[in-house]
Amino acid sequence: MRRLRRIKILATLGPASSDSAMIRKLFEAGADIFRINMSHTPHDKLRELVATIRSVEASYGRPIGILVDLQGPKLRVGTFAGGPVQLNNGQSFVLDSDKTPGDATRVHLPHPEILAALQPGHALLLDDGKVRLIAEETSPTRAVTRVVIGGKMSDRKGVSLPDTDLPVSAMTPKDRADLEAALNVGIDWIALSFVQRADDVLEAKKIIRGRAAVMSKIEKPQAIDRLNDIVDVSDALMVARGDLGVELPLERVPGLQKQMTRLARRAGKPVVVATQMLESMIQSPVPTRAEVSDVATAVYEGADAIMLSAESAAGKYPVEAVSTMNRIGEEVERDVVYRSVIAAQRPEPESTAGDAIAEAARQIAENLDLPTIICWTSSGSTAIRVARERPKPPVVAITPNLATGRRLSVVWGVHCVVAEDARDQDDMVERAGSIAFRDGFVRAGQRVIVVAGVPLGTPGTTNMVRIAYVGPSSEASL
Repeated sequence: MRRLRRIKILATLGPASSDSAMIRKLFEAGADIFRINMSHTPHDKLRELVATIRSVEASYGRPIGILVDLQGPKLRVGTFAGGPVQLNNGQSFVLDSDKTPGDATRVHLPHPEILAALQPGHALLLDDGKVRLIAEETSPTRAVTRVVIGGKMSDRKGVSLPDTDLPVSAMTPKDRADLEAALNVGIDWIALSFVQRADDVLEAKKIIRGRAAVMSKIEKPQAIDRLNDIVDVSDALMVARGDLGVELPLERVPGLQKQMTRLARRAGKPVVVATQMLESMIQSPVPTRAEVSDVATAVYEGADAIMLSAESAAGKYPVEAVSTMNRIGEEVERDVVYRSVIAAQRPEPESTAGDAIAEAARQIAENLDLPTIICWTSSGSTAIRVARERPKPPVVAITPNLATGRRLSVVWGVHCVVAEDARDQDDMVERAGSIAFRDGFVRAGQRVIVVAGVPLGTPGTTNMVRIAYVGPSSEASL
């Protein structure tokens, strides 16, 4: 099944999309990789979903990626003795270590790390930013705050601290248990929440030990301040616009989305744009015009993937949401200005042989108007390098490793095929043409460009580019 767009679609599974029939429909509609949110998924359900996706994958013969999204720390206030309370602008409100249920003047904060790190002048956002407090007096057991934006407050509402660098791990005991369960069933990507610093990513990678790739969710101001370091140690980024928009002024989020998309592309790391992309389709079969423009912006920016959350997980129209995203991607990429926008954002290649080869392959393919670039890749690095160039022709990645094929499902423009490794260079070129012919990327008599690392099967050695004809025997050799 060949996609007619380069950008990938990541669909979240949930109550509206858990059975085999629906997952098949989502894949046929355009989903390339599926997300399982561990905030709402017990381990037995995780195993069931992974088995179902693998069954769908086997029936279509195309690698399908699975991303498991860890919940991360959830910071919440305690309870109130008499039910919800009203906090008014200008009043004083205390958060403390006293476990007694709260009232309109105070509440328990069951997170001593917050009280220890909080400083006067720091903001506290409660209930997704609906209530805003400013700390005036702080101590390890008590914080006196002033209400800047009031509102109703009830039991266990969330707390966000945009100004405070919290000395907490990105992974809770629940996350560690969820991570082990995910690795045991062989998922492909881990999305790491609550990332504040590069060390958070490295901590997860020590546990994962190469069994999955790590996608860092950028959702906190502290991560923005250390973005370069986080990108360096991550395998991919997710622009988590929902939480980012709670802790930062909303008007900053579009600019940060562009910065992160370009930074990830420059680093050769996949980037996913997420949250509220087609939010109205949770209840409506058609999106708003503003949502269509929002999705289109991510496509024009050259993001690797765009993500559906509740739209596909719990909405009334999960298939329609994927189909809509698919159509937007196809239409934008047909637009006459799309290629010029993508080309204008192209970063300079890194000073490595592999990146130089990737740039040369793009230039050759575009100058000769070749129908496809074919990459033989063991680890996926060759295909990722070529995809970083955002070439005009599609990229066909051939790999002997199923795990590599699944991880490449999130990478821009890559159509991945799992096949036995080539015996030698001649076999590599011949089978590259045959596979591209079979999947509809090239016709007999056309030329293709083949990129690989020699010796074959050695990860990270992109050092060969070759132009070859697809002979009339391609069809017979399949």
